[in-house]
Parts: sequence; C-alpha cells; structure tokens
Amino acid sequence: MPSVPSDLGQVALLVLRVFTGICFIRHGWPKLRNLKTWSTAMKTPAWLCFLSAFSMWGAGIALIPGFLTPLAAIAIFVSMAYAMVLEIFAGTPFIAPDPYQIPEGDYAGPMGVGEPPSWEKAAMYVVMCLVLATCGGGLFSVDNLLIADLVTSLLG
Repeated sequence: MPSVPSDLGQVALLVLRVFTGICFIRHGWPKLRNLKTWSTAMKTPAWLCFLSAFSMWGAGIALIPGFLTPLAAIAIFVSMAYAMVLEIFAGTPFIAPDPYQIPEGDYAGPMGVGEPPSWEKAAMYVVMCLVLATCGGGLFSVDNLLIADLVTSLLG
C-alpha cells in the first residue's frame, strides 16, 4: 500500500466526493422546500429538520469542489447517522427484500408501492462520509489548492 494515494485513488476520491455532493443536494433541497411536511412525518421539531436539511444541501454543495471536505462530510454524517438510528429503532431491517421478490400487493409504503424501508442506504452514506472526513477532498479539490498554497507560503 503506497503511503500517498495513487492517481487512481485521487480520482476515486473525486468521484466519491462529487457523487455524494450531488446526492445530498438532491436530498436536502426538497426537504428545505417542504420543511413542515418533512418535520411532521419525522415527528421532529422543524428547527432540527431545518438544520439537517440545510446541512445536507449546503454540505453537498461544498463537497462538489472539495471545499472544507471533512467538515461537510461530518455534517452529512450526523444527519445520516441519526436517520440510521431512527430506522434501527423503528425495527426496519438492515437490507430490505428486493422489490421484485415481494409478491404483488404485499408491500405498499407511505407513498404507495415502492422499495421497502431499510437502513442500508443511510448506513452506506455514513460510510461514504467517514471516508471523505478521514481522507479529505483529495488532490483534485479546493481544499488541496488552499492547503498547498498555505504550506508553500509557510515553508517558502
């Protein structure tokens, strides 16, 4: 294992960062626009839902260019860890049965027929954010540009 991530590893961090950022812009924005509905469904105070939705949306925006990557990833991590805990306490399984394996008419969720609930997706986002929080934005990030300039100015 090389001590410095390879070029391929750096590209993988870029892909992970941009993908996660896009996902959370898409997760956060509808929640911000429908805050009352979301907080009622979650049985959670609106101010707490606002903080969660805003952190998803804002951190998603920050992740795409790799700006303050560890902080952005931690903000999303907290929301997703909370979602994961809620799903676990609700008794949902880690991995739900695949929808195509469920007999016709056996599952209809709150929004109609769809994928059964599980905490798998929240757990995957937790892991993705742990990677970004610990590895940072990588070579192809604003963080790297700012840190490289700072180190150069301190040493130069």
